[in-house]
Amino acid sequence: MRIAKNPLDSFRYAVEGIIYTFRTQKHMRFHFFSVVLVLLVGLLFRLDKTEMIILLFTVSMVLVAEMFNTAVEAIVDLITDTYHPLAKLAKDIAAGAVLVTTVNAIVVGFLLFLTEQHLDEIRLNLHEHKPEPMVTLVVGTVLLSLIIILGKVFGRKGSLLHGGIISGHSALGFFMAMTIIFLSNNLLMAILALSMAVLIAQSRVEGRIHSLQEVLLGALVAVLLAGAIYWLA
Repeated sequence: MRIAKNPLDSFRYAVEGIIYTFRTQKHMRFHFFSVVLVLLVGLLFRLDKTEMIILLFTVSMVLVAEMFNTAVEAIVDLITDTYHPLAKLAKDIAAGAVLVTTVNAIVVGFLLFLTEQHLDEIRLNLHEHKPEPMVTLVVGTVLLSLIIILGKVFGRKGSLLHGGIISGHSALGFFMAMTIIFLSNNLLMAILALSMAVLIAQSRVEGRIHSLQEVLLGALVAVLLAGAIYWLA
């Protein structure tokens, strides 16, 4: 049993739990990809702040339920390695919780995206309004974080704040720089933002935390994601 010495350790252990669930549970991988798709669709449909909060909360419930299901399965397998009706019942109930949250997410998505009244509002928003910058920034940051975690999972390299095939610090730095460029329309601000992003990337290489290729990959992912998101916006 690991005892956290500081809050950062607790956070790191929690993320390791997420990564373990993603690596071992195919349903968790499906839910992760669904979250990415749903957020992109929400951005494309220009949902307002309240609707995006509802969407994020709903899809988060599905992920949390899947993680609890994995935890229950691990505990049951630890206690007994033979068939027992109560062990089967515990796993079935945990799986049922995942099903309930999934159905709930589908219903919420239907109400947000597919009702005729809301589709009319969305069509109007597409022509007359831009999404709130804060909504766009939050969605982009969440998507970028998911991509970084996926890189650590599939690359099987690095931990939360150290290493990995994608430099998370560089990716976040360049994503913020691109955000400033798109929103400010100011040449001086753009130069300063890109300079800060380059300095962040350089520090990861000089500290031998990431290779040059990993830093460049992080920057490329951030630039492409920011370009796609703000193009949609």
